[in-house]
Amino acid sequence: MQRFYCDYSRYSNAMLCKAPNGERVSYNELAEYTLQQKSIIQNRDLVFILTSNTTGALVNYLACIHNSVVPVLLNCQMDKQLLLNLVETYHPNYIIGPKDYAGLDSDYNQVSTAYGYEILRKKQLYDHKLNPELALCLTTSGSTGSPKLVRQSYDNIAANACQIAEYLQLNSSERPISTLPMNYTYGLSIINSHILMGATILLTEKNIMEKEFWDFFKAQEATSFGGVPYHYEMLERLRFFRMKLPSLRYMTQAGGKLSSELHKKYAEYAQKSNKKFIVMYGQCEATARMSYLPSEHSVEKYGSVGIAIPGGRFSLIDVNGEIITTEDTVGELQYEGPNVTLGYAECAEDLQKGDERNGILQTGDMAKFDLDGYFYIVGRKKRFLKVFGNRINLDELEALVKAKFDYVSCACGGVDDHIYIFVTDPEINNEMRGFISEMTHINRVAIHVIVLDSIPKNDSGKTKYAELARYYTAT
Repeated sequence: MQRFYCDYSRYSNAMLCKAPNGERVSYNELAEYTLQQKSIIQNRDLVFILTSNTTGALVNYLACIHNSVVPVLLNCQMDKQLLLNLVETYHPNYIIGPKDYAGLDSDYNQVSTAYGYEILRKKQLYDHKLNPELALCLTTSGSTGSPKLVRQSYDNIAANACQIAEYLQLNSSERPISTLPMNYTYGLSIINSHILMGATILLTEKNIMEKEFWDFFKAQEATSFGGVPYHYEMLERLRFFRMKLPSLRYMTQAGGKLSSELHKKYAEYAQKSNKKFIVMYGQCEATARMSYLPSEHSVEKYGSVGIAIPGGRFSLIDVNGEIITTEDTVGELQYEGPNVTLGYAECAEDLQKGDERNGILQTGDMAKFDLDGYFYIVGRKKRFLKVFGNRINLDELEALVKAKFDYVSCACGGVDDHIYIFVTDPEINNEMRGFISEMTHINRVAIHVIVLDSIPKNDSGKTKYAELARYYTAT
């Protein structure tokens, strides 16, 4: 497969990106900066990029990919000690981040600045052995700050960008607005697939709850945005369905299961307003996307993650390792396609490893398919408890709680014989325990309600269940 983003010049003076402060970068200017970066980072090397939704982060990422430099994308807001731990583990020879970024030790010197970002070079360079196919490393969901990275190849990135561009029918007139962190696989897939087509990325660090976000959206006539379930829960509360957004063509959703009720609401809104609502499913281990629900079936098949993306294939595996061929039968979802990544890394030496998956990914998600071959995620393989002999799906339980109490944020966890419900409402204890007991037919003695100030979330808006486990692992 052809190397991703080889010829920026084919888009001539088209705009690569625009920012609210008026800063803009053309594809020609990106090509010029790519050459400038090449004169600084002259050899194939490992680089940490501390990302934000800004022009500096975007052009440096794209230049690295073009120059065969391997970036590890990290959120520039991440804890400084966690960053230093990663630096100690992987020994990047370059760190690229916002100018005057505080918190790094004296092992690095500034060698260049551009677009509000600076390139720092390690004083004593580390001799990296990098696999020739390795293009990019990202943290897995929930692993920010841990040494575990997902190794993506050039073919992985190119394949998934092409797959997404094909099923979304993207072209150069698209203007997606940033709603997700660039270091998050979903957010990055939006960038990759649109830049492949010469589109313009609207970069903002404002979020959907801020007036400035919508001002920028309307002024630049954004055509699309992507969101995780949390975004769509918030949008409903913002009376999104009443907003006048004539430039909006489509919305995408991934990063977790949206409630069936909300899925239906957005699908019906899109149908009535001549827009598209496209639910997708993916994992960092598959570069980004594995499935999509065609917008014309969004109302009919609400609750489904759809069908495999072009060039990909799903199958369900039962407890005996056999392929399931009957509808409405739950098994572990397996995906096969050119976007399945090389494997994990947990130290610098792992970056020389080759392909450990051979194009096949065991997703760890439990799913079923209907008569038409549309897939439905029912929960995580490890998100089940045995409580007094009853098998409890924690994801289904969480969805029930959210629907019953109209919660935007709650979480369910536990160990066998103990269910823990995490909420932010101190007045709900008895009512919650009674509801869970009624729905699961389990004695209230096994149900515990913990009130927190907030439910811990990661960059992509997913609940950090590992942090919540400290409340019950000693049970």
